Amino acid sequence: MFPTRRIAAAAVAVTAALALSACGSSDTIDGGGGSTGASGDKTISIGSAGFAESEIIAEIYAQALEAKGYTVERNMQIGQRDAYIAALKDGSIDLIPEYSGNLLQFFDDSSDAKTSDEVFDALQKAVPDGFEVLEQSKAEDKDSYNVTKDFSEKYGVTSLADLANVDEKIIVGGNPELKERPYGPTGLTDVYGVPADNLAFTPINDSGGPLTVSALVDGTVNVADIFSTTPAIAENDFVTLKDPKNLILPQNVLPLVNKKVVTDELTSTLAAVSKKLTTEDLIAMNARNQGSEKASPATIAKDWLADAGLM
Repeated sequence: MFPTRRIAAAAVAVTAALALSACGSSDTIDGGGGSTGASGDKTISIGSAGFAESEIIAEIYAQALEAKGYTVERNMQIGQRDAYIAALKDGSIDLIPEYSGNLLQFFDDSSDAKTSDEVFDALQKAVPDGFEVLEQSKAEDKDSYNVTKDFSEKYGVTSLADLANVDEKIIVGGNPELKERPYGPTGLTDVYGVPADNLAFTPINDSGGPLTVSALVDGTVNVADIFSTTPAIAENDFVTLKDPKNLILPQNVLPLVNKKVVTDELTSTLAAVSKKLTTEDLIAMNARNQGSEKASPATIAKDWLADAGLM
C-alpha cells in the first residue's frame, strides 16, 4: 500500500531540469526533455475502460506525461474491451491501461501461455499491427470468482474445482461479455468439469461493482466475477475461489498504445510508473475511491505519483 505522506516539490522547474540533466538517467518523471518524435507533437489522447480502477491508472499515465510537457486529452469510461480497442484502432484514443492476460486472450485465445512472463511475451506478438504494449508492472488485478462465506461452508467450496460437486444450480454473475470469454462459464466446464447443465449465467453490467456485489449478497447469483483488488471482497467476507489450473491468466497492468505516438520519452515515462506500481497500491487506491472518502481518480493519481517519488 502506498504511504499516506505527501512529497512536496523541492525546487523550481528550471532547477529541477538542470539537476536532471546533471544526474543523467532517473526514475523521476517531473520536468521535460527526451524524444518527442519527428514532428515534435506532444499531444496524446488517453482513454480508460468503464470502471474506476482503469480511470485511476489512466490518470496516473496522463499526469505523468503532463509533467513531461505533453498535452493530454482524456476520454475516460469508454466501456468494455471491444469498445475501447475499436477506439484505439480508429484513432479516437492513443493509449489505455490494460491487463495482460485478458488482453492476450482477446487477441489470441489459443495461446498456452501461463506465467506472467510467458503471457507478456505472447502478448507482444499477438497485438495487431499498429499497436504496442509497453513495460508491464508487478501490479495485478484479475477476474476472480467469489462466493459468500455461507455458500463456501455449506458446500465445502474453496476452489473452482469444487464447483463440479455442488448439487445446487451454479448461477454465475458478471459482465455480459464474460459469457463468451475463455475464463467464463464455458471455461468452468472445460477446465474444471462443472456440468454445463448445472450452470447458468446472469449478466450484470457494472464490471464487478456494487450491483454484482449486491447480487451475490442477496442470492441472485451464487458465484460472482469480481476484480481481485475490489475492497468489497474483504468487506463482505467473500471467499475467493482458488484457481489451481490457471483458468484466469496473470493480469499485470500495462500500457497499450498506438505505435504512432511511441517515443523514447513516452516509453521511459510510463516505464517509471510501471516500476513503482504494485497490487497493494491498486487495493489502496480503489479503497479511497469506493470507500467513504470517495476521492476522485485525478486526486488519487496525483497523490500516488507524489508518494511514489515520481513528481
